[in-house]
Amino acid sequence: MKLAVGSFKQELIRDYNELNLRMFDIGVKSQKVEIVGDKILIFAYHKRIPSLKHLDEFNRLITRLTDVAIIDSHKEHFRELVENKYGMQVISILKDYDPFLELAVTIIVLDKDVSQYLSN
Repeated sequence: MKLAVGSFKQELIRDYNELNLRMFDIGVKSQKVEIVGDKILIFAYHKRIPSLKHLDEFNRLITRLTDVAIIDSHKEHFRELVENKYGMQVISILKDYDPFLELAVTIIVLDKDVSQYLSN
């Protein structure tokens, strides 16, 4: 059964937050999902992991490397979720995180227009 666009966005928001809770014991503050053709964009304000926030003051290089590792792990888990739960074929997931604004942007690139996976 295909989901309607609004239901899909709400479900994806829950999935994204639950993944963050499982990985980091910290959920997101707020999220917004936009769909543009074959791309799903997720804008999420996160709460910085306290130990990384503290370490940022002393050694940004170490926390940047840690951020990259965390992002890579999150992208892999999120890809599996999107493909397995929603049956969508993911071409790529692009993600970046600004630790000072605590804003992450994730772009999921699919093999075809998102509307082809969803109901009208």
